[in-house]
Amino acid sequence: MILNYFLLRKYTAQHRFYFVVLKLKHTVMEKVKISNTELRALGINDNQILENFSRVANGLLKHQVMDRAEILANLEALIADPMPYALKKGGKFKNLAESVIELRKEGKFVKQERGNFKLKEEIADFPVYGLEFIEVGALAQMRTAVQLPIAVAGALMPDAHQGYGLPIGGVLATTANTIIPFAVGVDIACRMCLSVFEMPATTIDDKTDHLKSLLLKNTNFGIGGTTKSYFNTSLFDSKVWSETKVIRTLKDKAYAQLGTSGTGNHFVEWGELTVADNALEGVPAGTYLALLSHSGSRGFGGSVADHYSKLAMVKTKLPAEAKHLAWLDLDTEDGQEYWIAMNLAGDYASANHHEIHNKIARDLNLQPLLRIENHHNFAWKEQLADGTEVMVHRKGATPAGAGILGIIPGSMSTPGFVVRGKGNAESINSASHGAGRVMSRSAAFKIIQRDLVTAELKDKKITLIGSDLDEAPMVYKDIHAVMAAQHDLVDVLAKFQPRIVRMADARERPED
Repeated sequence: MILNYFLLRKYTAQHRFYFVVLKLKHTVMEKVKISNTELRALGINDNQILENFSRVANGLLKHQVMDRAEILANLEALIADPMPYALKKGGKFKNLAESVIELRKEGKFVKQERGNFKLKEEIADFPVYGLEFIEVGALAQMRTAVQLPIAVAGALMPDAHQGYGLPIGGVLATTANTIIPFAVGVDIACRMCLSVFEMPATTIDDKTDHLKSLLLKNTNFGIGGTTKSYFNTSLFDSKVWSETKVIRTLKDKAYAQLGTSGTGNHFVEWGELTVADNALEGVPAGTYLALLSHSGSRGFGGSVADHYSKLAMVKTKLPAEAKHLAWLDLDTEDGQEYWIAMNLAGDYASANHHEIHNKIARDLNLQPLLRIENHHNFAWKEQLADGTEVMVHRKGATPAGAGILGIIPGSMSTPGFVVRGKGNAESINSASHGAGRVMSRSAAFKIIQRDLVTAELKDKKITLIGSDLDEAPMVYKDIHAVMAAQHDLVDVLAKFQPRIVRMADARERPED
């Protein structure tokens, strides 16, 4: 300690600062190591197996190949079904998967069943759109989901990637009286909203500074972001805000955050909307100024999801690989409470978007020709083609029933599309909710070069406010390939090209 003290005295103030930062960074990394307790919770009891899993998991974490949630989700899926991982050439978990398969041949490391519900032994068939774009972990998670005793049907959209429980881009129909909080998602009712204005798209180039100022004035990004002035707060007159204890405790937070947008992949942006002849009712063919937003139910939805997903896992005990797919019964008080809160989160998410769009329209002194919105991360009571009553969970998937309008975005530099659903029964009347990620946020910071992002934005004439490398265009799949993979699910009616994009500041922690 004495030697270090005298050495530090020779450093400049700047050197001392960097020393402290590096030391803190090292300390934080040590604290977030994946613990043996977390690995044992996946059903790993043998010490040698535990050591192997720990070495792989913490190696990936240390080198920032994946974040801890993604690593644990992959390990959980691998234990449930190691074969897809063993077959993936050059996969990060290939050796672990092969060792698990060999151990099971010897009667060792048998899956530990937990709780009062078992999975179906047979894995039901489910359609996968754009199979070539989908990672093994997402496929494994979907396979587990359709094995639930309450599962009726499933489908995987072309933007799919791994999540908690149900993969992002997963669609799962369960028996009508059941609902799975983690299959709805953490950001309940996250949605898209598009306003089309009767102004030429050239307005973006002619009045760039003015349109940019409208975004800065009327949007608010950040985890703790709150609103200073409101356009319409009538939603809070609803008696539903007093129906349950959980909702009552969150009402003030919801009110404060009305009209805000959060962090992560949420955005509000101006763009050019190109509409074909007779494509959108009330909108003649042409290229228009349009406003597109993406965000959800903010802290209200996140808190509801956290409370009821934990409750579901206590009430419904499932094998370790399926624990995040625990459900609530709608015939119980807990299930009814979640159903009420989820639907209120849907109304609230819509009101958030309307606050933003209405404020901007007011400052623009022009009402939109058309407004289209749709949400994902939700559960709907629906019927399958054979008339079976089901609960359809769309986690990062867009409703695409016959004639239903929706918006499927690309990235900050690639187009999004206004679509009309075809009502494809095989996909459970669903389509993708976007392009879908091809790499984790930690991998993006490690791999993507900032100058290439800058060049891409300049080439596409994009003005960017906020954001960072973890939302760069390169972290997303090719939206054109994703759309081609779901041509049986939707018809494209119009194309939206982003031009002025606002997202959360780079320092903000992602919450999508």
